[in-house]
Amino acid sequence: MDDSRSIRQLIESRKAGWALESRFYTDPEIYQIELDQIIMQNWIFAGHQSDLPAAGDFKVVKVANESAIIVRDQSGSLRAFANVCRHRGSLVCLEAEGNTRKFTCPYHGWTYDNEGHLVAARNMPDDFKAMDFSLHPVSLDIVHGLLFICFSASPPSLEAAKHDLAEPMALFDFENLKVAARKKYPISANWKLALENYNECYHCGPAHPDYAKLHTLMLDDTKIARVQGHMKDKMVMCGLKDIEIDSWKALPPEGEQGYHYSRTALFEGYKTGSRTGEAVAPLLGDLKGYDGGASDMCLGPFSFFLAYSDHVVGYVFTPIDLMHCQCEVYWLVRADAREGVDYDKETLMWLWDTTTYADEKIIVDNWKGVNSRFYEPGRYSHMEEWGQSWVDWLLRELKRAT
Repeated sequence: MDDSRSIRQLIESRKAGWALESRFYTDPEIYQIELDQIIMQNWIFAGHQSDLPAAGDFKVVKVANESAIIVRDQSGSLRAFANVCRHRGSLVCLEAEGNTRKFTCPYHGWTYDNEGHLVAARNMPDDFKAMDFSLHPVSLDIVHGLLFICFSASPPSLEAAKHDLAEPMALFDFENLKVAARKKYPISANWKLALENYNECYHCGPAHPDYAKLHTLMLDDTKIARVQGHMKDKMVMCGLKDIEIDSWKALPPEGEQGYHYSRTALFEGYKTGSRTGEAVAPLLGDLKGYDGGASDMCLGPFSFFLAYSDHVVGYVFTPIDLMHCQCEVYWLVRADAREGVDYDKETLMWLWDTTTYADEKIIVDNWKGVNSRFYEPGRYSHMEEWGQSWVDWLLRELKRAT
């Protein structure tokens, strides 16, 4: 049946506590508004500062139809630029990462230094001024070692997040981590389904048997509260603190980026997120032992982190187009850890590689279902509270944009 309602009417007709109608996932007009007014207007996790240690180191980050170059310039500062030549719009950098003193457009040879200045353009008119054709800057910020980009010139403020997350992030010494591994997982589904899935653990028991063996988040809130004791008894001795920070449940104020931090117990006998529950890397920061917990953290609507005592896993979800998205996962360890000596990459990656592949399958199956003529929104469970908060934020932003 054709739906003649405007997007605003569609938003206003949504019942609180119920899942979204299929049109939210399948309407190209809604996707374009989301892309322009939501995705490109918020901060997106793009790696760790240790990815680019030397002058000239660069990486390219792609989000939907946009591409950005992050580079460390000759003075040691990190910068980000749109990966679009100022001549006729070709991509300037076709490599995913590397080291260079200059970027040369492969189409007509316009060349830029790693501060974005145009330094060579052949056979141009006499009145041509190279200074007017620098690469367009892209917003870049660093939050305790983590790189974030935003394709808006006026991104939400990160200052409250930097301040409030400083203490918990210092416990794991985020500043001095390094990326031990990273992997992209393409998902043939609308991007919102991937984020809704990540933001709830109602599915964890049925869909993730390996995860469910060690993570108590698969339990409801009452049961989680009962099993938290063994972790909290060890926290102080291990050098951790019982901290809970949340700017999401009440929705972050307009103009500020939302964030969250909390620590939840693993089941007894598990030290970290691994096949056996045993350590897979050296303890982070100044931690003195394993409290048997894991910290969930988010910064912005697309970027999430899970801090065990010996490694951190970071996830960022971005759209490719209306019907495709991707999850990129980073595994981080302390900067002085040595691969093959202090950690084995496959052992480190096992749990969240397995879990993310399983998530891909259930998200794609979800996508197939919401495209069915028989699909109707259902009621959320009590265990989908975070997913509801994320959907409420999205609808607020979508309504503001229409």
